[in-house]
Amino acid sequence: MTTSALAGQHNVRFEQLAEELGAIARLFGSRGWTPATSSNFSVRLDGDHCAVTISGRDKTRLTADDLLLVNLTGEPINAPPGARPSAEAGLHLALYRRDPDIGAVLHTHAPNSVLTTRARPDARTIRLQGYELLKAFAGVTRHDIALDIPVIDNSQDIDALAAAADERLDAQDGICWTYLIRDHGVYAWGPDLASTLRHLEALDYLLGIELELARLGHRT
Repeated sequence: MTTSALAGQHNVRFEQLAEELGAIARLFGSRGWTPATSSNFSVRLDGDHCAVTISGRDKTRLTADDLLLVNLTGEPINAPPGARPSAEAGLHLALYRRDPDIGAVLHTHAPNSVLTTRARPDARTIRLQGYELLKAFAGVTRHDIALDIPVIDNSQDIDALAAAADERLDAQDGICWTYLIRDHGVYAWGPDLASTLRHLEALDYLLGIELELARLGHRT
């Protein structure tokens, strides 16, 4: 199939995705999770391609023209002039390559994710334990467990950052649908867009509780 035919095949899907991602982006914007054109989103389209947000675009005004078709090595397919994938698309693609069942990836600069890593500068993981809302994460069926959220040091070298994330996820014991990048933000993924959004919202809520407990002097 030619690149033009492949892009045309996904045009209808792009329109649908733009509606879905646009609604999510507006929600995130209202929460202060996507300031100054930050954050990036992607959805897997088939085994070899995904749609990813274009670099520098205001996500809260997202349309189909703000999405780019790329293969899993990051090569754009039939990209319009001047359009390039988000600078951090490599982190999305690394997740898609490591697990064919991942259907969507959402990255935000949600304050709770940044505050958590700033407040715990030496932490390599954030443990969440005993919360009922842990059951919002796919595969978790009871509250009385612990989930460890990896914390990865930030880097402007996206390849190195993706490799570091892969290494941490390879070593992870148990369910993991999210990781934090220190002083930066959060990545969440799931089998589809709805579950990915659920994972992201659940994590933000639980990080908020942990931060408030710390503020009140409760040891976490």
